[in-house]
Amino acid sequence: MAHILIVGANQGIGYYIVKRLLATGHSVSVLDVNTNHLASLQKEYPERLFSMIADAQNLASIQDGVSQSIKIFGNIDAAIHNACFCTFENEQNSDYTMYQKAMNVNFFGALRLAKTVLPYMRKAQKGRIIFTSSGVGITGFANISPYASTKGAIESLAKCLEIENATYGISFHLFHPPLTNTASAQGLPVPKEFKADPQTVGYGLADHLWSKKFVICHSFIQELQIRFSYRHPLFIGRLMTKMTKRAEEKH
Repeated sequence: MAHILIVGANQGIGYYIVKRLLATGHSVSVLDVNTNHLASLQKEYPERLFSMIADAQNLASIQDGVSQSIKIFGNIDAAIHNACFCTFENEQNSDYTMYQKAMNVNFFGALRLAKTVLPYMRKAQKGRIIFTSSGVGITGFANISPYASTKGAIESLAKCLEIENATYGISFHLFHPPLTNTASAQGLPVPKEFKADPQTVGYGLADHLWSKKFVICHSFIQELQIRFSYRHPLFIGRLMTKMTKRAEEKH
């Protein structure tokens, strides 16, 4: 069985990825600013779950967490950056610090994780690194540019690092979940019935963790939607914005 390390998995999609991976026999290390929701899983899988307080914005804490996880479970077979900071405000009402924080957590957090685990993976000549992206990073969307910008940057980073590390036997991938009913999406004015179930999404992503595809989705339908988004980004971005406004007006 494999050792998977995840940054940002105390709740939401990340939590259910962890739960599914543990249930299927893997060892999992979780780094997050809060780990309280993992207590029940820790009791159920005391020998295969390691959790530690760490901040995606703090390189030293990520380095420490990665080092300790390797001491416990050995080499990391897959590392996932799932930490997320999202705001729902337009550019006019978002100052520079808001953009900087989103970039620090979402983009530089992913870069910190990659630069920390890559030396170990290069030495082992194997491994995979996955960044959790978002459809809005492809299409754009109203009142979410700080977050969407970071996801667009993550997309480019993953492509570059995939090319640079292929000779080491290391692959890079993107998780592309749908709009999901999680804490980070609560500020989006969309009815809950329009949002996917986090357990369904988390389990699906965990089951597709070893996919050879660059873009990994939890279901075939989501994969088709993402493909269409890549082909017609602005059309989808404008359409989703209009649909969200209509849903908000009805509620």
